[in-house]
Amino acid sequence: MKSLRTIALKEAQSRISPEVKSPSTKISDFFGVNVFDKKKMKDYLSKEVFQKLISSIEQGELINHEDANHIATAMKSWAMSKGATHYTHWFQPLTGTTAEKHDSFFEPSSDGAIEVFAGSALVQQEPDASSFPNGGIRNTFEARGYTAWDPSSPAFIMESKAGKTLCIPTVFVAYTGEALDYKAPLLKALSAMDKAAVDVCQYFDKSITKVSASLGIEQEYFLVDLALYNARPDLALTGRTLFGHMSAKGQQLEDHYFGSIPERVFTYMVDFENEALKLGIPLKTRHNEVAPSQFECAPIYEEINLAIDHNQLLMDLMEKVALRHNFKVLLHEKPYAGINGSGKHNNWSLITDTGKNLLSPGKTPKNNLMFLTFFINTIKAVHEHSDLLRASIASVSNDHRLGANEAPPAIISIFLGSQLADVLDEIESSRSIIKKVKNEDSLWLGIPKIPQISFDSTDRNRTSPFAFTGNKFELRAVGSSENSSAPMTVLNAIVADQLNKFKIEVDKLIKKGEKKDVALLTVLKRYIKESKDIRFEGNGYSDEWAAEAEKRGLSNIKTTPKALDAYVSEKTTELFGKLNIFNPRELHARHEILLESYFKKLQIEARVMGDVTNSMIIPAAISYQNTLINNAKGLKELGLGEEALATPLAIIKKLSTHLNVVKTSIDEMLEQRKQVNTIEESREKAIAYDEKVKSHFDTIRYHCDKLEQIVDDSVWPLPKFRELLFLK
Repeated sequence: MKSLRTIALKEAQSRISPEVKSPSTKISDFFGVNVFDKKKMKDYLSKEVFQKLISSIEQGELINHEDANHIATAMKSWAMSKGATHYTHWFQPLTGTTAEKHDSFFEPSSDGAIEVFAGSALVQQEPDASSFPNGGIRNTFEARGYTAWDPSSPAFIMESKAGKTLCIPTVFVAYTGEALDYKAPLLKALSAMDKAAVDVCQYFDKSITKVSASLGIEQEYFLVDLALYNARPDLALTGRTLFGHMSAKGQQLEDHYFGSIPERVFTYMVDFENEALKLGIPLKTRHNEVAPSQFECAPIYEEINLAIDHNQLLMDLMEKVALRHNFKVLLHEKPYAGINGSGKHNNWSLITDTGKNLLSPGKTPKNNLMFLTFFINTIKAVHEHSDLLRASIASVSNDHRLGANEAPPAIISIFLGSQLADVLDEIESSRSIIKKVKNEDSLWLGIPKIPQISFDSTDRNRTSPFAFTGNKFELRAVGSSENSSAPMTVLNAIVADQLNKFKIEVDKLIKKGEKKDVALLTVLKRYIKESKDIRFEGNGYSDEWAAEAEKRGLSNIKTTPKALDAYVSEKTTELFGKLNIFNPRELHARHEILLESYFKKLQIEARVMGDVTNSMIIPAAISYQNTLINNAKGLKELGLGEEALATPLAIIKKLSTHLNVVKTSIDEMLEQRKQVNTIEESREKAIAYDEKVKSHFDTIRYHCDKLEQIVDDSVWPLPKFRELLFLK
């Protein structure tokens, strides 16, 4: 009887890629065709209502009931012209995935039937909230929750073979008003950032009335053949391989990165890119990543709220399209032990309504002072709230990646590059605060020999969690499967708070009679000194840096349960409270949800590990051991001596040794899990799962992987790393 692995390998080797046809040879011909964007709004709406909707999108102005009806009718007409029969509020609950509940436009009438979509259905709906994570905000019997339309993210049509659905991006809140999603707090943080940044911009340019945070998300992922994936219960149920000996060839030759894209993978990429482009997701880049069977796609920068909506939609698309190609997309941060994991690099900047990037160095002293203001305040904000930023990227899967010599370490630090580091050092050490410059109407910072800060003057330190890369900061520590809303909510909130503090301090000095530029530089100079400890230009992977970071007082929080404490600290509660982003109840709820997610995922991994070892690995090893025992008996019956028996007996002994350790460790782990499951308090339970249950994983894996090396290849039940990583 053929094993599941043998059947899967045969199926994977016979794959033929489906034919993929792009809608046009010019992307511009079909980009955004399934999006109710401004052009389509203008075509379907009256001029008056169109202007009101644009004001709502750009300025946050409220839309009245009558206008909502007009917009809903126009949206329905457009969607039906594209073949849509249903609509849904598309939201992002705290599960980490997206959610949708489809309703038909169809309604019975006295004449038979009619297609209806009212403004009330567009603006608000009431999905059952009882089964979504809420962290104790709601009782199980309290089912009511509301989704509310987010006009700043355009509606779109999701296509499938069976039909089309109009999707309306929304926030998701409890009946009592608390946020139950990722989008609501993000929008609040972006609003706080807009106001704080505009207030500071007024020191330099009175024409600036709006500042938008922009984001470019680099999405890394692995591909594996669907048949091989289905033959690995650990991959299917946990997203990562809990077992598997390293392939003889891995990534050590560094021959995959930016290499030629395999034909089957290329076909898949073109297919999901076409679907993404039709939905207005501006994908620009595709390439092989470092690890075998690892790849990356990246879009052009967008406003943060839209960029995150697009990334959530993209991950969903990638998984759906992969099935058409008999692939499975692995978004787990570390699907293969010993092989590079996947991140989601978040490239963040601030853009004014006059078109200026506030993190782009200028060509004049005045513009450079404006740049340095936002640059230094960002550094100061990250220094003040590094533990909170670390908490925002914490998860059970990202713990495998952080600090694993392929991703940023768990220590939050900032890389600036030598030129900008020198500029800040010169400002800090300079005795001169200002200097009069001929042909200038005002005073400017007069640091002797300050260079013109050039665009992209920095190298790219790949070991830094938060690096400046020319005209943006790159948060490299976000996990590939995560919703970027959490770290972006934190980053925008802490920078907004810091800018508010900065303005208060500068205004106090101006009120005392200081010149504006003197006041600005005086405060900036102090911030440079106060936040200097978090700046690091070296190798973040080194043991020396860990020791140095400890001397500097920087945290090195390596596991999620303890990292998450920052969410409920007094400092964080005060921060989010004064910015009106989270109230204490919401923060404690999120803390609870994240802790529950942590220990439940480890619980699943422990169960899978027990099931696979007991029902697949141990039986396979015993079966091979019995074959060797029969072989040894046969040799002995033939009258052959000890020399002939030495090899099978040695192998039998090795098998017995590893089998005994595996079985003993599994039993101990399962018993420990039972004890930990009796713990009621979530934080204590999460820590116990990490320290008492997860601690058995490495031992079990080590001895199972040793068995994989010994057991006859034809008997081994699980597809091996060489097959998962290199079979295209």
